Amino acid sequence: MMPSGTPSQTSLVIACGALAHEITTLLERNGWPHLKVECLPASLHNRPEQIAPAVRKKIQASRAIFNSIFVAYADCGTGGQLDKVLAEEGVERLPGAHCYEFFWGSDAFLTRHEDEPGVFYLTDFLARHFERLVMEELGIRAHPELKEMYFSHYTKLVYLSQSDLPDVLTMARSAADTLELEFEHVRTGFGELEAGLATFARVSLPAN
Repeated sequence: MMPSGTPSQTSLVIACGALAHEITTLLERNGWPHLKVECLPASLHNRPEQIAPAVRKKIQASRAIFNSIFVAYADCGTGGQLDKVLAEEGVERLPGAHCYEFFWGSDAFLTRHEDEPGVFYLTDFLARHFERLVMEELGIRAHPELKEMYFSHYTKLVYLSQSDLPDVLTMARSAADTLELEFEHVRTGFGELEAGLATFARVSLPAN
């Protein structure tokens, strides 16, 4: 089915499914009724070579329907392929290499990444879906020996939280215990995700 917005939804945000809750919250909080959000599956992160083609397909299917389009992805492991597609399509995206970077802020993330390269990051979404996205989809639950292969170079799990929900914090701690990693919690809020969407909301606002 072709995507469509209501008559008032004139601009499209193509988003990673891992950001659906946060983006919906921001749209409601800030009052951006002209923006419509359509998400691609979060599971694409386990097949990053599929992200750029999927984004291109969504852009091309939506261009005739919406006045403007924004992509709520970072590079997300595409090795520059997403930026190549977006340059060809004339569409912008969120800053950074990963969602961890735009949630925490580029300066803070890059400093930590340089000082402590052996960090595994979780967001609210990844904490909630750790069992499915990490333990099951990476095959660790069925083949426990894979945990050593995937995580032997990590020493710490840093949970970058967008919310203050105690149950999600508990899930993140449990993930660290499962992976046998030191645990750290950093409250980031929405970070540069909100700034990026706010800029797009402003420049795409329909003329009266």
